[in-house]
Order: sequence, then structure tokens, then C-alpha cells
Amino acid sequence: MARPTTTDGEPAHAPRGEGRLRRVWRAVHEPAEGVPRWTRRVACAVPLVVLPSGIWRLGVLFTEDKRGGAIEDWAMNGYIVFLTLFSEVLAFAAVGLVARWGEVVPRWVPWLRGRRVPTAAAVVPAAIGATILTLVFTVIAIVTTVTQSKTDGDPLPADFPSRAGGWETVYFYAAYVPLVLWGPMLGILTYAYWRRRGSVTTGPLLPPTAGNTT
Repeated sequence: MARPTTTDGEPAHAPRGEGRLRRVWRAVHEPAEGVPRWTRRVACAVPLVVLPSGIWRLGVLFTEDKRGGAIEDWAMNGYIVFLTLFSEVLAFAAVGLVARWGEVVPRWVPWLRGRRVPTAAAVVPAAIGATILTLVFTVIAIVTTVTQSKTDGDPLPADFPSRAGGWETVYFYAAYVPLVLWGPMLGILTYAYWRRRGSVTTGPLLPPTAGNTT
């Protein structure tokens, strides 16, 4: 049975007097119809998998020497902050594969509000992202760690965090090892999304063109 909604597609059962932040949280996490609980848990875990590396990266802001002085501190600091925020936003996008806004365009999006999201619009970029993330953070990262060498075959520098020894190496691995799961988790969510949308619409992956409609 479908959930009751308002005319703008928002859940109709949100408590009155609820704070704006709480309403936004509920809206972005409102599950789509037919989403299994396990996929919701996987989707919510993706940002947490990425978070430790972001915290580690932000710690670089407080180091005295960044990139051996080859880049100005202000530029390096801006890059670190941008990369950290972008990574978390990208990780949070996985929630869209289980949430209502991943199937119906939210009301705050002009011109498209309330329209169904084409399955391919979510599946194709998510599948490409899962492939790239798995290649970079699962395959290449494991090979680099085992061989202690760069992708070009040269050995890692002596001051690389994984070779520093002591607590610094432990902290580095604790922050970056979870990223091994990012690509596979996104791939699982993408496949589950595709299966769910296909079983609901019983139609093709791509929406029909004007010439094919009857």
C-alpha cells in the first residue's frame, strides 16, 4: 500500500511542529516504496565509510608542510576542504538509491518537480561510479598497499603515511581501509535499485521516446 503524500510529493505523516532540520532529515531519508531494510542500512552506511578518510584529510590542514611546499598553503587547504566535502556529498548520493527523491524529483527542483526519475538517469551514473570507485579504492589501493609502490611501479616515498610507522600508520589505515567497501556497496545498491524499479515498472531501462509511444 502506497504511503499517503501531499500534493507536492512530501510525506503526509510528518508531525506538526517538527523543526526544519528534522523535516529535511526525514524528507531525504524517506524510503521509496518496496525498499528492503537491508538496502536502507547499506545506503546509510556509505557516508560513514567515507567519513574517516575525510577526517584524516582535514588533519592535514594543521600540518606545517603540505606537498613539500610545492603548492601554496591556502590553495592546498582549499583543495583539501573541497575534496572532503565533495566526497561526502558523493557518498550521500547513495541514499538516493533507496529514498523517494531517487525515484520522484523533489518539489524544490524547478520544472521537473513531481516527475518520476528515469531508471537510467540513476543506474548509469551509479554503475559508472561504482566501477571507478571499486577500481581505485578496492583494486588499485590493495595492490599499492601490498606492493608498497605507486601505480607506475616506483616505490612509495619514505614519508608516505603507510610507511611512517607507529600510530600515524595505524591512523592512516583505520581511516582509508573502509574506502575499500565504497565501490562494492554502491554497486550492490545500484543493482538493487535497478531490480526494484524494473519489477515495479515492468518496462525497459530507458523511457520510451515520443516516436515509440502509442
